[in-house]
Amino acid sequence: MSSHRVLNQAPPLQDYDPLARDQVLEQALRREGAAWAADEIGAFARATAAKEMLALGFQANENPPRLRTHDRFGNRIDEVDFHPAWHELMRFSVANAVHCGPWRDPREGAHVARAAKMLLVSQTEAGHGCPISMTYSALPALQRQPDLLEEWAPRIVSLAYDGRMLPAAEKSGSLIGMGMTEKQGGSDVRANTTRAEPLGSGAYALTGHKWFCSAPTSDAFLVLAQAPRGLSCFLLPRWTPEGQRNRFHLQRLKDKLGNRSNASAEVELEGAWARLVGDEGRGVSTIVEMVNHTRLDCVIGAAAGMRQALVQAVHHCSHRSAFGRLLIEQPLMRAVLADLAIESEAATILMMRLARAYDRREQEGGFRRLGTAIAKYWVCKRAAPMVAEALECLGGNGFVEESILPRLYREAPLNSIWEGSGNVICLDVLRALQKEPQARDAVVTELHLARGADRRLDAAIDDAEARLASPDEAGARRLVESLALALQGSLLARHSPAPVSDAFCAARLRGDHGYAFGALPAGIDAGAVLERAWPTDK
Repeated sequence: MSSHRVLNQAPPLQDYDPLARDQVLEQALRREGAAWAADEIGAFARATAAKEMLALGFQANENPPRLRTHDRFGNRIDEVDFHPAWHELMRFSVANAVHCGPWRDPREGAHVARAAKMLLVSQTEAGHGCPISMTYSALPALQRQPDLLEEWAPRIVSLAYDGRMLPAAEKSGSLIGMGMTEKQGGSDVRANTTRAEPLGSGAYALTGHKWFCSAPTSDAFLVLAQAPRGLSCFLLPRWTPEGQRNRFHLQRLKDKLGNRSNASAEVELEGAWARLVGDEGRGVSTIVEMVNHTRLDCVIGAAAGMRQALVQAVHHCSHRSAFGRLLIEQPLMRAVLADLAIESEAATILMMRLARAYDRREQEGGFRRLGTAIAKYWVCKRAAPMVAEALECLGGNGFVEESILPRLYREAPLNSIWEGSGNVICLDVLRALQKEPQARDAVVTELHLARGADRRLDAAIDDAEARLASPDEAGARRLVESLALALQGSLLARHSPAPVSDAFCAARLRGDHGYAFGALPAGIDAGAVLERAWPTDK
C-alpha cells in the first residue's frame, strides 16, 4: 500500500562469510592444527550462509518428517518421509565429509577441521546434524570388530548421500544411527531389558523396545542389549543378509520440543538380526569412545547455537534504532551484546581446543577424557540462557519464527540432554577422577599453562585444584563448573585479545557480576569485544 513504508528493520543476515566474520573460529582453526583446511572451510562457510541454504533450514523445520508404518497394501515398511530440504541439507554435509572427515583423511588437524565445519553447518540447521554426528561417532565402536569395520567403513566414508530405503550393499553411501535409550533406564544403560539371543557366527536376534532412536532411517544402528554374558553392543542393519527388511519396527515418532526436522522414534525389535560388536558382556566399554565423540558434537552444537544467536543479535542491533541512536551504540545494549560475545568466544575456543585432543589421540587421551565431560556439561548448560538473552535483543522480532531465534531457543536444551544430562556428566567426571588420575593431571597441566597471566585466573585455578583434592557427589556441579571456567579462562588468557580475556576474568572469575547477561562489572571494553565478535571491516 502507498501508505505503508518499512522502516527501521534489519536486512536479512545472508550471503556473508561466517568464517571471515568469526575471528575466534578462524584463529583457532589455524592454531589447533588445521591451517591446511582454511581455504576449503572458507568456501564451505560461505555456502552455509547462502540465502538458498538458509531457506532449506527453514523448510526442513516447517515440514517435519512423517512416519509411514505400512504401505497402501498393508505391508509393514517402517519408513519416514522427509521434506526435500532435509535431503539437500544431508547431501551438502555428506558431500563435505562432515560425517566422516577424520576417518576418510586422518591427517593432523582433521578433527579440528571437521569441528569447524560442524559448527558452521549447525548454524544453518541443527537437526540434520544428528545422523551426521552419529555416523561420525560410530567408527570408534566398529574398530572393536575388524570384520564389521572392513564391511562398513567404505560405506561410511563415502561422500555420496543416498537416502533410499535399500540394503546398504546396494547404496552409494551409508549412515549409522544409535538405539541405546530404553523406557526404564535412560542414561542407566545397564538397566536395559532388550534381549540378544545367539544365532551363531556372531549373529544375534534382538527383542525389546528402544524408547529414543534418532535418525531411524539410517542404514544400521549401534544398539545395546542383554546377551548371555551381559550387556553387549550390536550393529543392527535395516536389512538382513537375505535382503529382507529387518524386524525393526517404528512405533511412533517423538513430538519434540526442538530438533524438529530430524526424526526420532520409538522402536520395537522383534527378533531383529544383528551382529556383535566387541566382546559379549563388554557393551559399555565398546561404546565409550563413541559416546565421547558424540559428546564432542554436543559441545560443537551448543557453541554453534550460541554463535548464531550472537550474530543475529549483533546484526539486528547494528541496524535497529531507538531513541535516536542505533541499539548497538547504546551503553546498556552494548553491555548485553559484549557479555554474549564473551560467552560465545569462551565456548568456541574450548570446543576447538577439545577437538585438537581428538586429533592427538595418544598424546592427549587424559585431557580428551576429562575435558570432554567438563566442556559437555558447561558449554551445553550455557546455551539456553544465552540464546534466550539474544532473542530478547530482537524484542518482538525475535519472537517470530522468521527470525530463526525461536528455532535456536527450542534447540538450545538438546545438547545438555543428549548423551547424558547434567548430573550424569558430573558423575562421569567423578568416575574419571577416581579411575583415571592421568586425566586429572592433564587438565591441571592445561590450566597451569596460563599461570601468572591474570591474578583472578590464578585464584580460579587454585579454587579448582582445591575442589579436585576432595571431590564429592553433592558438590560435583560446583567442581565441574570451576574446572570449566578455569579452562576457558586459561585458553582466553593465552589466545584471545586482552579486552576479551580481561572481561571474562572480571565477569566470570572475580565474582563481581550480576546474574543476567549484560550485568557486567565496570571497566569492560565493550567496543573491543564487539569488534572482535563481529568485525565491521569484513
